[in-house]
Amino acid sequence: MNNATERTLGKVPEVTLIFWIIKIAATTLGETGGDAVSMSMHLGYLVGTAIFAAIFLIAVIAQIKAKKFYPFLYWTTIIATTTVGTTLADFADRSLGIGYAGGASILFALLMASLAIWYRSLGTVSVDTISSPRAEMFYWVTIMFSQTLGTALGDWTAGTASLGYAGGAVVCSALLAVVVAAYYWTNISRTLLFWAAFILTRPLGAVVGDLLDKPLSAGGLALSRYSASAVLLTCIVACILLFEQTAAARRPSPDCT
Repeated sequence: MNNATERTLGKVPEVTLIFWIIKIAATTLGETGGDAVSMSMHLGYLVGTAIFAAIFLIAVIAQIKAKKFYPFLYWTTIIATTTVGTTLADFADRSLGIGYAGGASILFALLMASLAIWYRSLGTVSVDTISSPRAEMFYWVTIMFSQTLGTALGDWTAGTASLGYAGGAVVCSALLAVVVAAYYWTNISRTLLFWAAFILTRPLGAVVGDLLDKPLSAGGLALSRYSASAVLLTCIVACILLFEQTAAARRPSPDCT
């Protein structure tokens, strides 16, 4: 690869089918892994959040300092956002007593504020313009809020809305199908559709994760959180090794032109 080509590539992967497969597996792992630490290990949501927040900060710093796209580093950072999102949302919803609806509302406001500040600062929120550390920081903060919001939405769908885990998974899948249909058959902004899909894959992962590890009496399959997390992690690693992922071509954001 010549230097001219390297300069046109970013540090986030090209958005393909395998990207979404790994993303859904990672969000499901975030649910089972987060619950394993906070619940199975009896460390609680606050301690779990502190642990995963530290991992997230280390991963983000490494990702921003990296000179090119490294699949394992990128997906480690994504998994870190899903685990901290799980424990943080559970802490807000349950320990602070905000409730699923209240937590989701606050997180939605934070997500919209993050996107708005990002857009106001750089003139775009498109992932193909992540060509500076500043843009990367906005990217990862937005992702963290979206992952946390997705956890709260997943719990709200399965619990407060009384759809159950399987019902919640069906609803989230149907909404994702609408986004896919809009991508292929409408001219709606691709950036808008990307973030809609990115957000929706998190509640899907949340309810699927709960379906796997919650007790039978609660509508789950009562699988071990540790074994479920191990299987999901193995699947993610296998996908990274078996399917080549290339860095997305990037174009300079308005602040870099």
